[in-house]
Amino acid sequence: MSIMRHDPFRDLRSLQDEVNRLFSTSLSRSFGDENIASGAWNPSIDIYENKDQIVLEAELPGMNREDFHLTVENNVLTLRGERRFEKRSEQDNYHRVERAYGSFSRAFTLPQSVSAEGTQAEYKNGVLRVTLPKREEVKARRIIEVTGEADGQDAPRTIDAEVKNQNTHNKAVGR
Repeated sequence: MSIMRHDPFRDLRSLQDEVNRLFSTSLSRSFGDENIASGAWNPSIDIYENKDQIVLEAELPGMNREDFHLTVENNVLTLRGERRFEKRSEQDNYHRVERAYGSFSRAFTLPQSVSAEGTQAEYKNGVLRVTLPKREEVKARRIIEVTGEADGQDAPRTIDAEVKNQNTHNKAVGR
């Protein structure tokens, strides 16, 4: 016979696991075709930026270019569309349907540092990639050959200047 240590929180963790399992399943599937709110499915989206642009990547597997629309209006980028369930033939008898289908709409407010002009979008292998260029006035600028005293010497130095969004604070780092 082995000795078991009493864990007073075992039942509480078990209850938490059950509640997590309940909410991890899609509630919209339990309501059939009613599709709660705007739809049962939203594509996964990554947003990242570098010094020149902000990039949005959306996973839209199994969709054609005609199935979704991308708009930029009033500094809001909106992606909407619909992924339809298409039964191949009347003889097909589906035992399980786990992929989500339905209408979706995702909207993202763009920062003031982004210019809607020059936006590029590419759809390849089920991934939509939207590239939004940053405005010129917010990009870091390099100023070359600034003369002045540097450790008692009159030598040219290079500094980086960065202009902040609307506050127009200047930040310079000596090199």
